[in-house]
Amino acid sequence: MSNPNPRAYEAPERADNSLRRGDLLFGLLAFVIAVLVTRGLIERPGYTDAYYHFNAAHRLVTGEGLTDPYLWTYIGAPASFPAPSHRYWMPLTSLIAAAGMAATGRASDYGAAQWPFTLLFAGTALVAYGLGLKLGGGRRYAWLAGLLALFSGFFTRFWGATDTFTPYALIGSLCLLAFAQATTHAISGPRTALGWMALGGVFAGLAHLTRADGVLLLLIGWGAWLWPVRKTGFSWRLGGLVAATLTYLLVMAPWFARNLALEGTPLPLGGTQGIWFTEYNDLFSYPADASVERFFSQGGIGLFLKTRWEAFSTNLMTFIAVEGMVFLTPLMLVGLWQRRTVPFLRPFWLYALGLHLAMTVIFPYPGMRGGLFHSAAALVPWWAALASVGLDDAIDWIASRRRRWRPATARRFFSVAMIVFALVFSLWIAARGRVDSSIPALYRALDAVLPEDARVMINDPAELYYFTGRGGVVLPNEPPETILEIARRYNVDYLLLEGPASMTKPLWALYDETPDFLEPLPFDAPDPVRLYAIKT
Repeated sequence: MSNPNPRAYEAPERADNSLRRGDLLFGLLAFVIAVLVTRGLIERPGYTDAYYHFNAAHRLVTGEGLTDPYLWTYIGAPASFPAPSHRYWMPLTSLIAAAGMAATGRASDYGAAQWPFTLLFAGTALVAYGLGLKLGGGRRYAWLAGLLALFSGFFTRFWGATDTFTPYALIGSLCLLAFAQATTHAISGPRTALGWMALGGVFAGLAHLTRADGVLLLLIGWGAWLWPVRKTGFSWRLGGLVAATLTYLLVMAPWFARNLALEGTPLPLGGTQGIWFTEYNDLFSYPADASVERFFSQGGIGLFLKTRWEAFSTNLMTFIAVEGMVFLTPLMLVGLWQRRTVPFLRPFWLYALGLHLAMTVIFPYPGMRGGLFHSAAALVPWWAALASVGLDDAIDWIASRRRRWRPATARRFFSVAMIVFALVFSLWIAARGRVDSSIPALYRALDAVLPEDARVMINDPAELYYFTGRGGVVLPNEPPETILEIARRYNVDYLLLEGPASMTKPLWALYDETPDFLEPLPFDAPDPVRLYAIKT
């Protein structure tokens, strides 16, 4: 696609820096929609990640510290529990939820934990609004970008969850914005650029505290700052790297110190095992044994290519359907391509490319099973802004070839159509992902038959703890005899099977034959749910 107006693609500066009534109106609208989306759709956790972060926040607020009373993975498994929490995931999401509970004085209220996430989501929409104004040079682009971020398709049902989506969306997008400003001012405003690099380091540290792969943002900031090196001296470039790195370390230092005191290492190393998963359920192997030697002994280069191809296929669909809601994808790409040489966008596209490569080539199974989806939240405001300007790029290109095409009319019509489609699509997705506050019948039945101090081996111990307050361990991706070994190590009393769909294949044999160390118990639950006492 040729560029009919080259000056339009130079990331125009805002002519009027004062707040206008429309800006304030969008801010109010963003807050109202954020409340409706976060509080109206999600009334409690709905999956393991959200349960885990909420449970950790609750324990912190109630004086039990950052500790876990259960194991949801055997990677980095402690000798016993309660044990230090966040040995696999990072802590900032739990700290944010805890702040909401502490501020309202309601330690067990999920709605209290959600309030910070509501504000973070509204902030994410404001970032999109600002980016639309920056890239498009007008408030129509700002409104388009802001509304596309608010009505963001598959992301909509997760903005209110106590998970990393909302924190990473705001922190990650602001980190890219800071590095973008540093890249833009590297030549014209050296001191200003160093300040932006330092701020980018702060956000990179917060992003890393949110997600383990958040450290990629710091690496991207380095890369964008150094490219191209020839335009400035080495000492100047080194100063920017030092500024970003020092502020990153300043943010991360307390977490590094905590891990050094408890684990003897700044960060748990078990997460790197995900590189060598032969299947996603290796996450639940006991003991955790994913390694390069085991990987190549089981499949060699053929398995390496197979897993990476599977990740590529899945992640491509995530990009098209999730990040771009299908219909926005070509507009996003057009908008980016027309501005591919703009320094302001360099950190963004480097991160987008690096993230997709990392979640495809380096961490294929974690990436395609949610890692890419979670981390792509940081791209939502940027893709929204690029789609808003990409729409006009496409219309101008068509108008340059069809004389009867009226660009001004087409812009208005397709802008409204784009927002309506995003709204309808988001509501359709959200309606199917609504989570109410009811307690599942399974956990009411467990409460009726289990002692209060019972520990249970179950598909989702984080969910078990949320509803019953009981600790436990996750079902292992191992043959049935491993159950006894784990039960003895962690003093687990009971085993709950919820059906083959919630179990790894090695345990399916339990539905054909009951080992001697398991005693079936009467349990008022529909088949195929089964409850056993473990005879240790």
